[in-house]
Amino acid sequence: MENQRITRRIASIKTPPVQPGFLGPDHTARAVIYNEFAHSDPFILLMDDFLDKKDDKPVGGPHPHAGFETVSLLLEGEIGDETHTMKQGDFQMMTAGSGIVHSETIEGRSRMRLLQLWLNLPKADRWAEPRVQDLAFDNAPAAEKNGVRMVLYSGSFAGLHSPVKNHVPLVVADMRLQPGARLNETLPASYNAFLYVIEGEIRIGDDEQNLRSNQIGWLDRGEAGAISDISVLAGNVGARAVLYAGEPQHDEIVSYGPFISDHQDEIKGLYNDFRHGKMKHVSTLGDGQRFHY
Repeated sequence: MENQRITRRIASIKTPPVQPGFLGPDHTARAVIYNEFAHSDPFILLMDDFLDKKDDKPVGGPHPHAGFETVSLLLEGEIGDETHTMKQGDFQMMTAGSGIVHSETIEGRSRMRLLQLWLNLPKADRWAEPRVQDLAFDNAPAAEKNGVRMVLYSGSFAGLHSPVKNHVPLVVADMRLQPGARLNETLPASYNAFLYVIEGEIRIGDDEQNLRSNQIGWLDRGEAGAISDISVLAGNVGARAVLYAGEPQHDEIVSYGPFISDHQDEIKGLYNDFRHGKMKHVSTLGDGQRFHY
């Protein structure tokens, strides 16, 4: 019997508050996803960081990660490390895997807004060889139709296909909608999916439930193997929203500091590796571990 096709609706809405960031008084952050992995799988956390730096003192620095992937979309400004500078609209997926050290440093005065997602790795790929994939805004697949401008950074969606390689099936799409424009597309029904509104407001699904700026709306899910429809209607001032959709991995995780693992004792080992210099810095990755699209 063929699986039933569903039209996605909003299952829950959250308005994450603005909180002080760790980079000083000019840094604020919204914890869009935080400490809710049983619900958000494969998404571990999502931070919306805003920096309006008014002095010349560098901020940021080297720090380790292991056991997951960071998925970064730069909405405004510039940020970089020793090997690559991200500019507005650029995308980066860093597979920390067995362990990597990188430096997100901001020199001088800067205005920057960054969405950074922590994405779980499948258990079989938890300790994969680290790699970094950079997709420039100018090279990202894009299309404009019926008042909707779509930029696709990961996965396949709306007839577009990203070159970014995925351990976990993942769609990341930045959409800008003109006032009253509507998007109608399909997603695998089993994908856990949400929309985060950057500007304006949108209405989701047949019941057109409203989602406004700085809100996250989680969509309901269907059965594995089925297809679902997603409908997004822009309000009277237009809107910009980012869609994240990924296949849940259904594995429990242990999270501590910058590390994700399957067992608590592995966390101690990761800290030990970092302290003893056993984690490579991103600047040492070879051609087979660094990809530019």
